[in-house]
Amino acid sequence: MQAFTTLTGVAAPLPIANIDTDKIIPARFLRTIVRAGLGKNLFDTLRFDADGAERPDFVLNQPAYRAAEILVTHENFGCGSSREHAPWALLDFGIRCVIAPDFADIFYSNCFKNGILPVRLSRAICDQLMEDAKLGGNARVTIDLARQVVIRPNGEQIAFEVDPFRKHLMLNGLDDIGQTLQHKSGIDAYEARQVRDHAWLPAVPVAI
Repeated sequence: MQAFTTLTGVAAPLPIANIDTDKIIPARFLRTIVRAGLGKNLFDTLRFDADGAERPDFVLNQPAYRAAEILVTHENFGCGSSREHAPWALLDFGIRCVIAPDFADIFYSNCFKNGILPVRLSRAICDQLMEDAKLGGNARVTIDLARQVVIRPNGEQIAFEVDPFRKHLMLNGLDDIGQTLQHKSGIDAYEARQVRDHAWLPAVPVAI
């Protein structure tokens, strides 16, 4: 998992509440367990019409926001089903941070496991950031995870809260597998003891 330390990029405004995971990545695109390639279907029904043509009024289809790395939206983002494809699609598109007043719990957890930082800020502050974002490519927003601040284009710093353990994992790029591999030497030592002390057990190859 890619570590998240400091991110400076374009923020795309998406002033919609209750965006569920089926809006983020529709169910018809869930027939894969490969994370790469889902970005092209991110917000599919919002980005494209029935013929597959781009809707020019959708924010991520507009030139200033095509390379956005930050998404600013409204309440209850990521509600609906628990599909992990939702953060996969966001990440594959290039979104590394989502800022909203609140998130659905499972989606919020899945973001941390996949290297996306979900930031909770008040509705009023989210609306300010959306106004900033209307400046387009010149409106660069900085997310500093170590200091736990969002820095607006005008230099104002806005503090946010994040669980200390999740912060540690993000700063060090550790997903569930990465956390396990931190204990590789202990696991190897345990396996060696098992072979030595229980030679009568059938051998089971273990590779980490």
